[in-house]
Amino acid sequence: MKNQTRAVVIGGGIAGCSTLYHLTQEGWTDVVLVERDELTSGTTWHSAAQVTNFGMNQTMVGLKSHSIALYQDLRDDPDYPVQYNHGDGGIRLANTEAQMDGYRHFASMARGMGVTFEVIDAAECARRHPLISTENLLGGLWDGNDGDIDPASLCQALARRARKAGAEVYRQTPVTGLTQHRDHSWTVHTTKGDIDCEVVVNACGYRVNEVGAMMGVHHPVASMEHQYFVTDDIPGIVEAGHRMPLLRCPISDYYCRQEKNGLLLGFYEQDCRTWGMDGISPDFSNDLCPDDLDRITDVLEGAFARMPALMDVGIKTVVNGPITYTIDGAPLVGPIPGKRNAFCIIGLRAGLGEGGGHGWLLAQQIVHGEACYDTWVLDPRRFTGHGNVELTALKAIEDYQNEFRFHFPHEHRPAGRPVKTTPLTPVLAAEGAAFTVVNGWERAEYFKPSPEFAVTHGFGFDAAFDVVAAEVAAVQNAVGLAEVNGFNRIEIAGPDAHPFLDHVMCGRVPARAGKVGLGYLLNAQGCVKAEATVANIPDGPVWFGSAAAAEWHDLDWLAQHSDGFDVSLRSLTEAYTILVLAGPRARDVLCACSRGDWSAQAFPWLSVRRAFVGIAPAVVMSVSFSGELAYEIHVPNAQLYAAYLALRAAGAGHGLRLFGARAVESMRMEKGFLHWKADLITEFDPFETGLDRFVAMDKGDFVGRAALAARQAAGPKARLVSLRVQCDHGPAHPGASILRAGAVVGTVTSGDWGHRVGQNLAYAFVRPEVAAPGTVLEADLLGRSVAVEVIAPGPYDPQMRLPRG
Repeated sequence: MKNQTRAVVIGGGIAGCSTLYHLTQEGWTDVVLVERDELTSGTTWHSAAQVTNFGMNQTMVGLKSHSIALYQDLRDDPDYPVQYNHGDGGIRLANTEAQMDGYRHFASMARGMGVTFEVIDAAECARRHPLISTENLLGGLWDGNDGDIDPASLCQALARRARKAGAEVYRQTPVTGLTQHRDHSWTVHTTKGDIDCEVVVNACGYRVNEVGAMMGVHHPVASMEHQYFVTDDIPGIVEAGHRMPLLRCPISDYYCRQEKNGLLLGFYEQDCRTWGMDGISPDFSNDLCPDDLDRITDVLEGAFARMPALMDVGIKTVVNGPITYTIDGAPLVGPIPGKRNAFCIIGLRAGLGEGGGHGWLLAQQIVHGEACYDTWVLDPRRFTGHGNVELTALKAIEDYQNEFRFHFPHEHRPAGRPVKTTPLTPVLAAEGAAFTVVNGWERAEYFKPSPEFAVTHGFGFDAAFDVVAAEVAAVQNAVGLAEVNGFNRIEIAGPDAHPFLDHVMCGRVPARAGKVGLGYLLNAQGCVKAEATVANIPDGPVWFGSAAAAEWHDLDWLAQHSDGFDVSLRSLTEAYTILVLAGPRARDVLCACSRGDWSAQAFPWLSVRRAFVGIAPAVVMSVSFSGELAYEIHVPNAQLYAAYLALRAAGAGHGLRLFGARAVESMRMEKGFLHWKADLITEFDPFETGLDRFVAMDKGDFVGRAALAARQAAGPKARLVSLRVQCDHGPAHPGASILRAGAVVGTVTSGDWGHRVGQNLAYAFVRPEVAAPGTVLEADLLGRSVAVEVIAPGPYDPQMRLPRG
């Protein structure tokens, strides 16, 4: 066995084998995989192994398309062909118009990735799958690429190709410990000796936290027992003369695919069960849980109603095995938070179907630092310290129970809430707040006009439309107050604070005390990595502020680039909360509860100072995400309620009204302001994203500068544009395709109604040749072609007079 290699992948299921193979494809051939038992001896061996092209976002569609292409290539390998039933087709059923709208949206989204889905009616569903009943059925989504694959031969084929490229695979080699050294390299300790390496990858399936503990981390992954059975031969299948399409049914919580001349049926019962919460036996390998068919009786009854032929056949085999889930159901593929040269590819509940793509994206991140797609939807850092065992289990149960039910816009499911709160959470709830969740934080979304007010989730504008409009009007015409909790706040101290920021940011960094600036961080490819507000607090350190979701992401990035600079980094995210005071009377309210000169001359736009709001100490910034005169008031959580009471009392005579996140979303669309990981993604550089004014190519070197210069010389591949959408029934949802003459020319990143300008607005990345203002294009919105016009960004107060006061 080698004692030194470039990377060690721990785990021999689909995740590990795919990662190993793709590392060799990216040029790293001196790599090793270690497996405690035999390849595919974990979850992989009992997988139902369905291979669909369906995904909830474009990244997922892209990685699944890669999986399908790879599996076709492996199937056609004359030396080691893999059994792959590709192109049987698959249907996702629906019995509500809201579900059908979702399928229409997903079809539009996939269209931008070169993937074709069909939205079909109930009769066509039955024609394509003659075993199903159309009772209580509206239609479905057809995936022509759907199929299934043999798990064992797939993993063996990937390992075989990796070996041919120079990789080595060590079976029956348990890992006993992990040691990281001062230079961030690793030693992997095994029962057969130690292996020194640059990079370690955790691909350990349901044993993920056994290996995580060896490096001092916990991963938010839990296992669920999952049952399926295989039937005897079904006459309708024998007589059909072709393979039956796969079926996924959110109405009755089951799926099925053809297995020889019978069916394999899997169930997502409501009375589901976690597995391995108190530890996993070291002897559990190539093993199953005890059968428990009583638990799936209710689901089975629904399957009988949908497919009556099932009532006349017997059961050959029952399988009950563990599958892994994360807090939101999507895998964790990427850097391990707080560690260097450590990655994971875990929580793959649909590992066989999409594992080829996951390994592909991870290998790119390991070798190049970034993947071809923005991978935030998979990033392990999207969950922070709240991702404990209990929360993960609750969310895994919830996601399991809703396996085929996608999240609607503005739908926030209840399991595991609340996780993160502030002293104001119950106060705002008493005021009628409806809450959204941002990185675990309960944040007011809007304020209900009555206790019984509720919305019906769907893809059109909902009942909260007028409520949000009233909140926006209050901010526009008087003054509004909002809590923004969880805002990522990193204190950067030390003599090199500004040189360090100048190194990691592509624009000019404000250095004068009392000034605030907005800037962007790039990756090695010259594309947008992060957005940050830099505040030079008088007589204090620099504050680096960014999106709540970016907490661990940005801290990792700053730490990894701080070598050689005399700086210290300290997170203040959970110590402070922001109260946003916005509107033309915001200054009057602040003056009424805070000593000092708050005039535009004494405290101009983009200023910061320490002050008191009532009796509460605060850091106040003159910045605005609404486009109105506004102040961000950063208050220690211990004094947050005191500051809130002072502002409410001061605002009583000025028409102060509470507003929530949906009002902020509407207003930022009108101002041309962008959201991280919606409009600011790693697939595009700052010039393509319209951030030219935040780039200073003449200031000297900075992270990503050389790559950005090369991209600038080559010319843009896309442009982020603002669009006026010519409809009023609903917004353009992220992922919707933009077309010209029937051809896809772009993709929507954000959309919402602009209440102050009375327009339906959207942002989209489009081809450069169609990016000029005045260009009329089309958007595929829920299966309808809607005219959209490219407009200048920020139609509300384009001269930015209002924030200057």
